[in-house]
Amino acid sequence: MKVIHPLSPIYNENSKVLILGTMPSVKSREENFYYAHPKNKFWSTLSKVYNEKIGESKEEKINFLLKHNIALFDVLKSCDILSSSDSSIKNPIPNDFTEIINNSKIEVIFTTGQKAYNLYQKLCFPKTNIEAICLPSPSPANCPKGIEEKLYNEYSKIKNYIK
Repeated sequence: MKVIHPLSPIYNENSKVLILGTMPSVKSREENFYYAHPKNKFWSTLSKVYNEKIGESKEEKINFLLKHNIALFDVLKSCDILSSSDSSIKNPIPNDFTEIINNSKIEVIFTTGQKAYNLYQKLCFPKTNIEAICLPSPSPANCPKGIEEKLYNEYSKIKNYIK
């Protein structure tokens, strides 16, 4: 099924770190917000990294990101995808990050998962010339029991780029 990315990027002029997923999941598209699946560990991991409660509303999550100079978007503008399965992606078309990069202080890009990393490196890096760092996927499909500590340790690297 062809999916067109429905969400706007979250960033402001002070954003220093850009976190990129692959494409919003079915649940995220339904909720019209990033990492909306209740079993996705993205928000709980960031909450633990910053030792701060984020809140449940979209506004609270956006405020949290901007407060910590984090931008959030996805690698792909459109693709053919079955349900939320990154491994099924075909015909990927990348998002254009020019506006975000030109209107912020992005110094580093992190991807949430290997597929996002591979697509970014192939389709986006030649244009952005900003190296990406691959973080583990917080998706419930890729989070076996006991992965919370690994997610925390890896996602803690984000703070190294935000002074």
